Amino acid sequence: MTAGSAVHVLLQLGRRSAPRRRLFCMPYAGSGVAPYRLWFKALPEDVEVLAVQLPGRESRIFESPLTSIADMVAAIAPVVDAATDLPYAIFGHSMGALLAFELAAALEVRGSRPPSHLFVSAHRAPNQENPDSPMHGLPEPAFLETMQRRYAAIPDEIRAEPELLALLLPTLRADLTAVETYEYTPGRVVRCPVSVYGGADDKHPRPDQLPGWMHVTGQLPRVQLYPGGHFYLHTQSSVLLADLSAQWDATEAAAMSA
Repeated sequence: MTAGSAVHVLLQLGRRSAPRRRLFCMPYAGSGVAPYRLWFKALPEDVEVLAVQLPGRESRIFESPLTSIADMVAAIAPVVDAATDLPYAIFGHSMGALLAFELAAALEVRGSRPPSHLFVSAHRAPNQENPDSPMHGLPEPAFLETMQRRYAAIPDEIRAEPELLALLLPTLRADLTAVETYEYTPGRVVRCPVSVYGGADDKHPRPDQLPGWMHVTGQLPRVQLYPGGHFYLHTQSSVLLADLSAQWDATEAAAMSA
């Protein structure tokens, strides 16, 4: 995490004197590492938080964004693989849930240490067809209107600033292209324990779609809902992280007793 391209792809959030395990956080569409910057404060002292920074955002704003989930995973997997000397889990919200799933699968294929737990949030299972019409190719006004109607994804203060909006839109559109052109590989599953989170008022996906993750995990995953819509994690982070910690601890305890 201190040299080469890894420093650009993985950012350590907070400092741990003696980490025993790592949590890798995947970005949602249009985001960088900022949504996770304070998570380390709510997690146990032995957990080191590392967030993925993809091109086209925050410290990499002037790099061209990637437009496919496969290309994103190809950029992430070798760097994460190099940091699996400690037990680890992966968290991903919305687009990040797809990244988390595909990353976990890719690491299994590489023969790497598998994650001890996979945490996915606010996304239907990868094998479920997207019921919404594509929006990544819409003209800007229609694109913005659809984004707000489905996800309320762009804060009013950014929409009111043309320069900020101009910086965000290319990456947001690229990320939506990646999500909407994603194709699940039939038969691909992950074998680690999986926890699924969502907002009780989210419409994309609806809460009743979340148990569908059982078809790509080989098990019936635990589904936990919190008050709020698609971005419930911004207001419910404390209870979300408490549950994440408890589930991860339970996974470790079960592994030790097996």
